[in-house]
Amino acid sequence: MSSKLTLLARKNVQELTPYQSARRIGGTGDVWLNANEAPDCGHYSLDCSRLNRYPEFQPESVIKGYAAYAGVKPEQVITTRGADEAIELLIRTFCEPGVDSILINPPTYGMYEVSAETCGVNIIKQDLDANFDPDYDAITAQLESVNIVFLCAPNNPTGNVLNTDRLTDLLNAAKGKAIIVCDEAYIEFCPAASQVSLLQDFDNLVILRTLSKAFALASIRCGFALASETVIGLLSKVIPPYPVPEPVAQIASQALTESGIQVMTARVEQLNGMRSAFIDELNQLQGVEKVFPATGNFVLVQFIDSQKVFSLLGKQGIVLRDFSSKARLENCIRITLGSVTEMHSTLVALKSVLS
Repeated sequence: MSSKLTLLARKNVQELTPYQSARRIGGTGDVWLNANEAPDCGHYSLDCSRLNRYPEFQPESVIKGYAAYAGVKPEQVITTRGADEAIELLIRTFCEPGVDSILINPPTYGMYEVSAETCGVNIIKQDLDANFDPDYDAITAQLESVNIVFLCAPNNPTGNVLNTDRLTDLLNAAKGKAIIVCDEAYIEFCPAASQVSLLQDFDNLVILRTLSKAFALASIRCGFALASETVIGLLSKVIPPYPVPEPVAQIASQALTESGIQVMTARVEQLNGMRSAFIDELNQLQGVEKVFPATGNFVLVQFIDSQKVFSLLGKQGIVLRDFSSKARLENCIRITLGSVTEMHSTLVALKSVLS
């Protein structure tokens, strides 16, 4: 019976390989540095008096709070269940299944591909260039064939950011042809690299954001798309009727207050300082081949023998993210920035393994 039920599913779903999230992969240990989560958690209050009511479609306090924080108009903001939902919304809104295509730039975040496959939308892959930056010329040459271009910056997992001048040229070339999406999930760790100011000039630009990383709210699944009012209007047609649970809205609103943003900024400052110190230590280890540009709350490291490192640290209860099976990322491991204690334990373990 189960095999017959499987055959009832759409063919592309039958063949789909789901995104392997850190929690889905699993692991055992006390130091979890595999999911790019923040090492601490804030404190929030909840009013449960309206839990019997459906929530607002787009809670005003959240929309206005994030618009003020991002420097855009509230009409340019839609909040979603994590930036992951925004990715799928964009594909469902702008791509005809079985007809249209998106363009991605591997190695990069895996959900662009999974969401497209789930929706039955074609995928064109344009590899990052030799320096792991987008190949803008090659992307421009394919704009007639795609509806959406996804650019992750800071890129997960390589950490590269975008060149504003080259992005501007791409946006000009894409006018009337394609939506250009800049996924800025980690932008708080390098705010000068944000492309949000380009929204005032380009209605085909979409910026994705999240409260999961720097705001340390991964569990509430609160993301945002910033775009022209036209794009936001179209996404609002497709998104489910109650996308933001009331408790999520309450917590997000508190996080986006002046005091909440100050807490986030202090967290980022601490993590960026830890990142610099951690990289300095990594560069002194003999078994390290390369440390990639680090602009988020993670560091991608290429080891001489990543399987040895991954396995032996795992046995010590330190869970990392293995990228060695990905093309061009042989022997690479991504290490999330954890607490001071966790990073010290990780360095001690690395020194022990690599000695």
